Amino acid sequence: MFGALRRSDFRWWFGTQVLSASGTMTQGVAVSWLVLRLNSNALFLSLVTVCTMAPLIPLGPWAGSLVDHVDRRRLLMLTQSLLATLSLLLAVLVATDTIQLWMLFTISFLAGSISAVDAPARQVFVRDLVGGQGVASAVSLNEVVVNVSRVLGPSLGGVLLSTAGITWCFVVNGLSFVAPLIVLLFTVTRSETIDRPARERGAVLAGLRYVAGQPAILACIVLAAAAGMLFNLGVALPVLATSVWHLDGAGFGTLMAAFGIGALPGAAMAAATTWPTGRRVRTLAVATGLSAMLVGYAPQPVLGYAGMALAGFTSIWFIATANTLVQLDVDPAMRGRVMGVWTMALPGMLPVTSVLAGGITEWLGPQTGFAASGVAVLGTVAVGWQALGRHRSSEDRSALTS
Repeated sequence: MFGALRRSDFRWWFGTQVLSASGTMTQGVAVSWLVLRLNSNALFLSLVTVCTMAPLIPLGPWAGSLVDHVDRRRLLMLTQSLLATLSLLLAVLVATDTIQLWMLFTISFLAGSISAVDAPARQVFVRDLVGGQGVASAVSLNEVVVNVSRVLGPSLGGVLLSTAGITWCFVVNGLSFVAPLIVLLFTVTRSETIDRPARERGAVLAGLRYVAGQPAILACIVLAAAAGMLFNLGVALPVLATSVWHLDGAGFGTLMAAFGIGALPGAAMAAATTWPTGRRVRTLAVATGLSAMLVGYAPQPVLGYAGMALAGFTSIWFIATANTLVQLDVDPAMRGRVMGVWTMALPGMLPVTSVLAGGITEWLGPQTGFAASGVAVLGTVAVGWQALGRHRSSEDRSALTS
């Protein structure tokens, strides 16, 4: 699991990403609190999410093309600086009591637009740091970053809200970008010039056509989009916890924690395999779909806790394996564009899957609402079953041609 950490530059990058991701989660707590303070209508909470995630869908392929044609390290220095600036701008607006909802929506939209470029750039930059052999480890360690930040970020946000005040949540997030910027400033990657082809017209469409022409990669990306229903834990799960299992806030928090606890060994399992296969992806997708359905229809809270841990384990193992397969199989000249499409699918499709999960929960009840995330994954993997079954890993193809 820790193979990528043998490289000192990746170790520094990994450590700074824990700080940065935790800062982002801290700001997320503050944004939710701020929205409710400005207007108690819960609809505005979802609108902030839409403003943040919606730009990822139209900008994903274009951003991926940009990543293919420019220096990833310098691009990340720009995007990370802009994200830090937006966080500090929010801090100033809150501190001066001039913040309004439209300002928050605008800044969220700008942050989402920048993230559309930042996300694929970070994924390809990691490949530049560790090379092909270290991708599985690096991708899985990124899942560790995400799940650790889900614990550290909200905890710090809660402490800051009750002590220093909401302004400092934004200040902390802005400052959390300093460490990654320092690492980027002094890091030299092994990115080859062949990875950055000359700019040409129609590069974005060429990237989309490339994805459409690679059945295994396309299946993984569509699966990632479908998995967004499961990763939208804040939609059906709170209703399921309160109205079906009659849990209080502590019980709901324990459900969320169970998912994160299960996710950590899931990331470890994904890192244990250097060359993932399509068959492994589809097996893990089936396990993820079934575990989500187990949670949805669990008759007792204790089974819900166990199901959430299992869902965390299988889903992170599945999504990290699918991501690694895509990164290893893609043509180097197309890597940025393909990861841009991946970002468009996950997390870009989260606003769509969130609305879908909310609608099913409202119409058919919270049990079916949560279980629908498993049905979505199972249905998607059924469509891509043959494509994933025919996939051969890069290692297998090398053995056949040697």
